Amino acid sequence: METPEAFRADLARSVRLLGAFRLEQSDPSFFYGMLARDTVAQLSAYADLDGALVADIGGGPGYFAEALRAAGARTVCVDCDAGEMRARDGVMPEGALLGSALEIPLRTGSVDVCFSSNVLEHVPDPLTMADELVRVTRPGGLVYLSYTAWLSPWGGHETSPWHYLGGHRAARRYERRYGRPPKNVYGESMYAVSVARMLKWARRQTSAEVLDAIPRYHPRWARHVTLLPGIREVATWNLLLVLRRR
Repeated sequence: METPEAFRADLARSVRLLGAFRLEQSDPSFFYGMLARDTVAQLSAYADLDGALVADIGGGPGYFAEALRAAGARTVCVDCDAGEMRARDGVMPEGALLGSALEIPLRTGSVDVCFSSNVLEHVPDPLTMADELVRVTRPGGLVYLSYTAWLSPWGGHETSPWHYLGGHRAARRYERRYGRPPKNVYGESMYAVSVARMLKWARRQTSAEVLDAIPRYHPRWARHVTLLPGIREVATWNLLLVLRRR
């Protein structure tokens, strides 16, 4: 087991992550490996991962699950796309389980930590997915949910920043320029999820207590941007919700 690196939400970290974003599609192993290590360090500030059973929802090829296991966790990697799960080396990740984030194939209260990174914006019903994360987490367990807000600079993913003119228009522009449709197609595999909508969901939870609602990649001193209506939709970039299951 590796000891997770100490988590420091400082400006240097934000700059490193911002630089790595440019390599998401050209060098996914570097980008997701780096992001996974950073995320496990962040998650370790909320929960003891050694021996914990962690469900990685929408885990794809297993970068996050691998980093979680290195920190001592036991993992279940759930994804609805077998091709995506084999994308790294043609092999399904350890603990892989095919299933939808909208109907997670796990028993109620069965995991210590339910984790999902940048998946919520890819499902048509984000509130149902969020409810499912809470459902499968045991009382006292932790829910870690982060996603890219639609009005953030990266809200349209590879079609950004043209998504500000509309998701469909941005997709058409991308296809004209590159001769192929974007990987993330608005209205099919990518949806507009606001910061306000998920903050409202979290605050109305009766089955879980909100521990944090912060911009995932920002320095600690910028955490209060989520308190600013309107501005937070652009400035948050990626919203992280951390909840404790009651």
